[in-house]
Amino acid sequence: MSLAARKLRNFLRQPRFFQLGFFPTWCLLGLARMVVLSVPFRQIAPRLGQHAGVNAAVPLLTPAAIFRARQISHLINGSARYCPWNANCFAQAITARCWLKVYGIPYALYFGLKKDAEQKLLAHAWVCAGPVYVTGGNSFSEFTVVSMFLSPALWAR
Repeated sequence: MSLAARKLRNFLRQPRFFQLGFFPTWCLLGLARMVVLSVPFRQIAPRLGQHAGVNAAVPLLTPAAIFRARQISHLINGSARYCPWNANCFAQAITARCWLKVYGIPYALYFGLKKDAEQKLLAHAWVCAGPVYVTGGNSFSEFTVVSMFLSPALWAR
């Protein structure tokens, strides 16, 4: 079986949510990557959510919201694998923020730093919604949180 046929078969075996959301997510990842490369962070930051300092907080979710957050995580991670551009953690975090907002799921978006073996600073962005690490994995133990943004709906509560 050819590679293309195998990829198509695997795609058709994915849940309907993934199939319907793949192309819009792929486009969102591209748009987010362009924004990351061309727009200063100070202009992006107000659109990420309400800045909440450095104290890590994870919003609580209903079981239905947890299920949807897991679907969104699978969708973004799966779509990012097929991007010809570098769909890095920041682009994935922006995309996750967009999808979570669409579904009304509260989120926390984190930025963290750590030093590598050569003492160079490495940056990372990740998104949590309840117990779900939507993008970026469980990075709390590896990175020091330097900034956090909460979904505006969560902040208003």
